[in-house]
Amino acid sequence: MDAAEFRKRGKEMVDYIADYLEKIDKRPVFPDVEPGYLRPLIPDCAPKDPESFEDVFKDIEKIIMPGVTHWHSPYFFAYFPAASSFPALLADMLCGGIGCVGFSWAASPACTELETVMLDWLGKMINLPKEFLAGKVGQGGGVIQGSASEATLISLLAARTKIIRRVKMEKPELTEADIMGRLVAYASDQAHSSVERAALIGGVKIKSIPSDDTFSVCGSALKKVLDVDKASGLIPFFFCATLGTTPCCSFDKLLELGPICNKENIWMHIDAAYAGSAFICPEFRHLLNGVEVIEFFS
Repeated sequence: MDAAEFRKRGKEMVDYIADYLEKIDKRPVFPDVEPGYLRPLIPDCAPKDPESFEDVFKDIEKIIMPGVTHWHSPYFFAYFPAASSFPALLADMLCGGIGCVGFSWAASPACTELETVMLDWLGKMINLPKEFLAGKVGQGGGVIQGSASEATLISLLAARTKIIRRVKMEKPELTEADIMGRLVAYASDQAHSSVERAALIGGVKIKSIPSDDTFSVCGSALKKVLDVDKASGLIPFFFCATLGTTPCCSFDKLLELGPICNKENIWMHIDAAYAGSAFICPEFRHLLNGVEVIEFFS
């Protein structure tokens, strides 16, 4: 495919996507297929010779679309669809065309700096305290991760590193293995499964804090578990509060939990993957009260 054909096929693809989104409400939201449906429909090995674009395009409707869950359908009420706007799709095309990887400033200065500035924009839009922003001289700032699950893992690993360094300074006779065996993380019993998975990957214990009748974790519930664990010689170091739980969109009580974590030197992480974007609306920002004492917001 040369540039001339790319222009032609690109226009066809734009038309296809526009038609798809305009008529998406006519498609069944969830596919009527069984696991493994796709393998019999495609060759076992990559073809030795290229296929025409027309044939590849036909396979989209014939093979791919029957197995697609249509996240952007107006009848789809699960998970959290994003990037469904036409400007976002055009931006995605441009990103693919430039094709840079932003793993360092030198790899692509514009990519790195635009990420920093745009996440400052987002932080201001949801009214995060200035300590969370990079700004011109700030020590905060945001970084785009592959998912909220990945962000939770990174936060937990950072908290683990911090507590190990602190304990080794206070008790140099302890080895890292000694400390690791005593570390314990906490999250609501309504928290996403990715929090437990992060603890498993991080090699630390994790305990669920029981939620109240509003499916929220309150300060007294956390303190009760902390007191028992500290008396048992464990080292509490990480708590994940959720703003918008996946099961029912409940909100943990930050104003009660934050001071406890701050007093106990516990790294507090907020998982706002589900409801965080709602804080752009001023009428919902009261649910964010208490965020100023936490370490990590995703």
